[in-house]
Amino acid sequence: MANHYVFNDILPIAPLKIAALESCQTLARQVNQHIVEYRKNDTEELIRRQKDLNYRGYHVDSYLLKCACPRFGSGEAKAVIQESVRGADLFVMVDVTNYSISYSVCGYENHMSPDDHFQDLKRIIGASAATAHRVNVIMPFLYEGRQHKRTKRESLDCAMALKELVSMGVSNIITFDAHDPRVQNAIPLSGFDNFMPTYQFVKTLFRHDPSLQIDKDHLMVISPDEGAMNRAVYLANNLSVDMGMFYKRRDYSRIIDGRNPIVAHEFLGSSVEGKTVLIIDDMIASGESMLDTARALKERKAKKVIICCTFGLFTGGLEKFDDFYEKGYIDYVITTNLNYRPLALFDREWYLEADMGRYLAAIINSFNHDVSIEAALSSTEKIQKLVRQYQAQKKTGE
Repeated sequence: MANHYVFNDILPIAPLKIAALESCQTLARQVNQHIVEYRKNDTEELIRRQKDLNYRGYHVDSYLLKCACPRFGSGEAKAVIQESVRGADLFVMVDVTNYSISYSVCGYENHMSPDDHFQDLKRIIGASAATAHRVNVIMPFLYEGRQHKRTKRESLDCAMALKELVSMGVSNIITFDAHDPRVQNAIPLSGFDNFMPTYQFVKTLFRHDPSLQIDKDHLMVISPDEGAMNRAVYLANNLSVDMGMFYKRRDYSRIIDGRNPIVAHEFLGSSVEGKTVLIIDDMIASGESMLDTARALKERKAKKVIICCTFGLFTGGLEKFDDFYEKGYIDYVITTNLNYRPLALFDREWYLEADMGRYLAAIINSFNHDVSIEAALSSTEKIQKLVRQYQAQKKTGE
């Protein structure tokens, strides 16, 4: 097992440090623990093979950097790095969706917005970029990722944010399931890597539901809109099942809450009657369009409706999901642990979590060793192996 973690005796390009902002502490601790285990295995394996791992700080008890962003009474803030980062390969982790953190502004409580988190990210970079060997940003939910293209007279916020990070000296930006990864065209000469959680979704699904039948007669993958087509096509091809798609018919004569209201969801694809359907997308925001899609599928006599989304934001609360679960429109919802989730979510019977901690730790470890991440970018082989194992177990059980 230890051999799996050794990168052909390749040493890191610099000592590893993980600067986790307050918004991302829970995930960062999980990631740190996995990396500690990986490197312990590295060290034990190299000792067993009588090789010397002569590199300072390679295997330590923790790679987490002591840092903070304290605020003044006016609401202004600063970054404080409490230990040396000179010569370090620094990975700054931030969750811009974490609204649970608050601070005082002239005596009033203010919850941190994505803009506040992005400013704190820049503060940490500003305090460390001059001395660190390399600065990398891990931003699971890409800041302003939904504002990736211009319609009429609008700002291109995501592109501006990426250019700002690069201008500050960031070498690599690591994100997950970007709303539209083509936004990386704004920084064509800099590192931008977009990872997908498809393997973790399949793994969670198989563990939770051993009754699934993986074939075209019993399973189907659904894209809730045209934007999620690539995700759905990839998953459907790996599972060797059919795919369907909904498209949103909108009323472009009106704007409500900053968007054109959806008039109806139209379905394109074969019959879903009697099938388990997987709806896959990048995020659940208010969840309205996702729930409308689930209801439309149940009305078409789908047997089970399972929602898989990378980011569960639930900006409209959890009550509507509770209602749809009780009415039988949804069977369960799978999201990742890459963003903040309210504690109440974990008490829901319909909620499952796909753990991304080990995957993110492997990504950081690979970057730090400066080795190819091709295998991490494409999890096709791992998904295929998982499907074969699942099918074999079902046959054995029968």
